Amino acid sequence: MVPNQVTIFSIIMYVLESLIIIIQSGITVAVLCREWMNFQRLSPVEMILISLGISHFCLQWASVLYNFGTFSRPVYLFWKISVIWEFMNILTFWLTSLLAVFYCVKVSSFTHSIFLWLRWKILKLVPWLILGTLIASCLSIIPSVIKYHIQMELIALDHVPRNSSSIVRLQMFEQHLSNPLKMIGFGVPFLVFLVSIIVLIVSLFRHWGQMKEYNTNNSCSMKAQSTVLRSLVTFFIFFTSYFLTVVVSFIGTIFDKKSWFWVSEAIIYGLVCIHYTSLMMSNPTLKKVLKMPV
Repeated sequence: MVPNQVTIFSIIMYVLESLIIIIQSGITVAVLCREWMNFQRLSPVEMILISLGISHFCLQWASVLYNFGTFSRPVYLFWKISVIWEFMNILTFWLTSLLAVFYCVKVSSFTHSIFLWLRWKILKLVPWLILGTLIASCLSIIPSVIKYHIQMELIALDHVPRNSSSIVRLQMFEQHLSNPLKMIGFGVPFLVFLVSIIVLIVSLFRHWGQMKEYNTNNSCSMKAQSTVLRSLVTFFIFFTSYFLTVVVSFIGTIFDKKSWFWVSEAIIYGLVCIHYTSLMMSNPTLKKVLKMPV
């Protein structure tokens, strides 16, 4: 069991993190929308960041409503909010992966024909890829919608003996199909992110090595490459930690999920907060508004 002091501290941290994430996402959407209104255009990265800002904003409100709403009402009344939370979470994973793919295509120094074709097409493809992430997220939550409908059916069949064939079939689907399909929904975008970041880091390391070998006097360029590599490694570490924490939270077999619930929530959204801060710092427009050094 977790001590009460740890639980109270975790709740306070979760509330503070939620406020920070809501403010961060609101600032991102407001600033980039103002940029679009002033210049009548948005870069592909800014399109992805606006989409991420909206998804983070909705994700955090869904999390807060579900976590605190279930104190006063039965959990099953809030299943729709939990489905919204899962949808926004998967959408966030897909959009982050799309951002990694974009940087991989634009920044990497590979000259393979596939990379050259993508580099030429990526600017026009980004709006369609954002739409694709939306469709993929909708498809990914179908197992969860079915699962919660099954839970409603089990509640309605509470008077039926637990060993009846209908209840056994519903429970088997929930246990053996729902969670694996849910892990696939989270795992596929993370795999795309992982491959993109690894390819980009390998490309930058190779380019950095070439610069170090043939252009030793260009210290400014090498310093910039080193800064980019550190940023990518940090981005990789925090997003991977967020993914693993969410997976462990879903599985719920490593620890007592009920007693450690608020601790896991504080950890998850602490990682989200740091991850989103790194995204904001990567955009010059947001840096300028927040008075961060470029």
